[in-house]
Amino acid sequence: MTASLEQSLPELEILRRNWPGHESPTTTHPVVVRGVTIGGLDRTIIAGPCAVESFEQTLAVAQAAQAAGAHLLRGGAYKPRTNPHSFQGLGPAGLEILAEVRRRTGLGVVTEVLDPRLVEQVAAHADMLQIGSRSMQNFPLLTEVGRTEVPVLLKRGFSATLEEWLCAAEYVAQEGNRRIVLCERGVRTSCHWSYARSVLDLNILEPLRRLTPLPVVVDPSHSTGDWRLVLALSRAAIAAGAHGLVLEVIESGADRRLLRSDAQQGVPPDVLEEIAAAARGVVGA
Repeated sequence: MTASLEQSLPELEILRRNWPGHESPTTTHPVVVRGVTIGGLDRTIIAGPCAVESFEQTLAVAQAAQAAGAHLLRGGAYKPRTNPHSFQGLGPAGLEILAEVRRRTGLGVVTEVLDPRLVEQVAAHADMLQIGSRSMQNFPLLTEVGRTEVPVLLKRGFSATLEEWLCAAEYVAQEGNRRIVLCERGVRTSCHWSYARSVLDLNILEPLRRLTPLPVVVDPSHSTGDWRLVLALSRAAIAAGAHGLVLEVIESGADRRLLRSDAQQGVPPDVLEEIAAAARGVVGA
């Protein structure tokens, strides 16, 4: 990271230079989600279905993910889709399903909120609010989420610069909520769908960790769009310093043709188990 980059950034309160006690790049501001620490010594695995499609599907995936080593459950009740005719999620019914699956498994729930008007509703069912790539610069949404006490998973926009991403986090923090985890999920380049959906920008992890004490996780599922690439990139992300991974999982033996959202990027439980084992082999803040 060049000195000019650090000097060019605005005076954000989430930067190390403005956050007393976190000036050293070796420190992290851990975020606790239902008893699970993101940004501690262990690498955190957040895993589950892309979308909540039914209670049976969500429970089965959650149990398989938990058995394979996941610490938190991800799953979309509300889904932002490029095609307006695509499955948009089950909405309130999906939130109820996530809450019941949490009751049965004990896994904390990470789910996306799309609209400032839905923050209260989603926060009542979630242990962590996800701001997706498309919403990273939805400033009214960031402000509303910042007014809650619920931890926030802030995904990088697929065309966002490092500064734009940090400024988005600042919108949340300035409302009083610094329980923010940054999530790299790939950026759009000329490779788009020639061999992968996006390019996973692991270059950004070290500059981020030097600039801010906020934990940083990586989503190799959305960056690749292909489950066969996820294991290798998960290992690379952990080696590059990520505090954890966000992964999509399908049931063992599931027919991908029947899934209604991002069917090709979910890893089966045996692959998740390999990823979790690789993550357990790395210790350090």
